[in-house]
Amino acid sequence: MPDLVPLKRALISVSDKTGLLDLGRALADRGVEILSTGGSAKALRDAGIAVRDVAEVTGFPEMMDGRVKTLHPMVHGGLLALRDNPDHVKAMEDHGIGGIDLLVVNLYPFEATVARGADWDEAIENIDIGGPAMIRAAAKNHGFVTTVVDVEDYAALLVELDENGGQTGAAFRRTLSQRAYARTAAYDAAVSTWMADTTGDAAPRRRAVAGTLKQTMRYGENPHQAAAFYTDGTDAPGVATATQHQGKELSYNNINDTDAAFELVSEFAGEDPACVIVKHANPCGVARGGTLAEAYARAYDCDRVSAFGGIVALNRPLDGATAEAIAQIFTEVVIAPGADDDARAVFAAKKNLRLLTTDGLADARAGGRVWRQVSGGYLVQDKDVGQIALDQLRVVTKVQPTEAQLNDLRFAWTVAKHVKSNAIVYVKDGATVGVGAGQMSRVDSTRIAARKAQDMAEALGLSAPLTQGSVVASDAFFPFPDGLLAAAEAGATAVIQPGGSMRDDAVIAAADEVGLAMVFTGMRHFRH
Repeated sequence: MPDLVPLKRALISVSDKTGLLDLGRALADRGVEILSTGGSAKALRDAGIAVRDVAEVTGFPEMMDGRVKTLHPMVHGGLLALRDNPDHVKAMEDHGIGGIDLLVVNLYPFEATVARGADWDEAIENIDIGGPAMIRAAAKNHGFVTTVVDVEDYAALLVELDENGGQTGAAFRRTLSQRAYARTAAYDAAVSTWMADTTGDAAPRRRAVAGTLKQTMRYGENPHQAAAFYTDGTDAPGVATATQHQGKELSYNNINDTDAAFELVSEFAGEDPACVIVKHANPCGVARGGTLAEAYARAYDCDRVSAFGGIVALNRPLDGATAEAIAQIFTEVVIAPGADDDARAVFAAKKNLRLLTTDGLADARAGGRVWRQVSGGYLVQDKDVGQIALDQLRVVTKVQPTEAQLNDLRFAWTVAKHVKSNAIVYVKDGATVGVGAGQMSRVDSTRIAARKAQDMAEALGLSAPLTQGSVVASDAFFPFPDGLLAAAEAGATAVIQPGGSMRDDAVIAAADEVGLAMVFTGMRHFRH
């Protein structure tokens, strides 16, 4: 493979016309002959740039509504021919095939078409055929052909040509070849995923996933781990699409924790002001309030120790008063739908605090998939979007929960959905007062949450922990009465859990004996 290859002839066929005219002029000024098709050729020609139609080269007009225009030996021969192979050179001469040294192609906007809800027929028509075929051909022959599939690489191409006297280097072509195959792979992944979803195939024989690099990170969870952040092309509000207003670059752990916080706070879209504080992907304080500042204060009072260095997520635009309260302790990230000028002024003095705004909350009911790598494969499941309405709760005890208890039970159940299993969440008056997460024993989670509440009561100078008179949620059933009785000892008066244990009767009897109200959801919320 030669190092430097002169660029004499280019084929340009793009759906996204961004930067097209500047690129076309720059190539023409360097004496490059430009071949093009359809709208690209028209745009170039209308701008006064010399261009030759591919139809003139192939001897065939575009046909079948543009489905057939570049699928021709005059094109693919020019892309695939090995210029140092005598047989290939002879075939080019015998059949009048001219070499193509540069291919500039971006594909029909299939992903955008599907994202806006197009029907089957329109989506099918936006599956590009000629584009991927040319890209793959040119990228395979990167020893002689430069392949550009991203607008972001136009400037780099021109710099490469200037630095090498109108030629491209082997390393440059090889790099662009990898990007080309990654683009066609991502495109095919989008098509195959859409087809599986549309046809109702929940477990297709093969699954593909793709992403676009957003950020190369200093390291991953730990300094010895390399890491990068990729986006999936969706534009839903969240950490991947948020605007960062200040603070240093987000780390791997920041992104993971911020996503967890934003996912939970989005459960409270359209409700009273709500605040979520997360530490190590687990909520350590969640509360509603009459104002955002009140919601933050109540969330903070659940576990002030864990809140230090945590992530704060809000369901309303951040205001100055709430920013003042948050700024009293070290906080890694604040994420909210927006932030007013007063809030930004407060945070401006906190140079290490990252402020992210999202222009909205995520749709807590929107589906999606969760991927997890295991040794030798992947686990893929639907995102947990399960929710329970008050009228879906089944009271199983003699004591009936009050309306206030029911509201707190549903709040606790929502939070428990976002706590690592085994999860226990105590709630009182719309605020968490104890969270137990990630223990191997549900009894341990129950006791840890109660102990944290006791510690906070002592720190706040209270005579009793806020778990007195609280309600408690368990993400899965109590297999024995011991966990439930531990919650009663901590002061809980009502319980929400899925039910479904072989020993439900014993657990219900234990609840009746100590005077607890208990409701079953029939839905589990494991989160590993």
